[in-house]
Amino acid sequence: MTEHPDLARLQHRLAAFAAARNWQPYHTPKNLASALSVEASELVEIFQWLTPEESVRVMDDPGTAHRVTDEVADVLAYLLQFCEALGIDPLTALAAKIDRNEHRFPLPGAGQERPDA
Repeated sequence: MTEHPDLARLQHRLAAFAAARNWQPYHTPKNLASALSVEASELVEIFQWLTPEESVRVMDDPGTAHRVTDEVADVLAYLLQFCEALGIDPLTALAAKIDRNEHRFPLPGAGQERPDA
């Protein structure tokens, strides 16, 4: 079984990688947000002309699957670096957003009496 790396360790590796190359001056929130957008667009490009049915099967082709996986990694890398630059804990932010969405968008019929009850 492959061990999954944790988020903090990945963020540290990304920071060390950038520091070793003296890239920190370029890793501003503005630049990282721009890079994140570019990488997300590269992911979208893979799916641009696929039908919905083709898009569901995109991982069936090893070449396309590799491209998708690489773009997902790029998007996540820039998102983690962006969070690091601004002091955002991405998992805490996501948990809070899910909580807000569950409140904003309750399940149909939640909190309402069922007519047949």
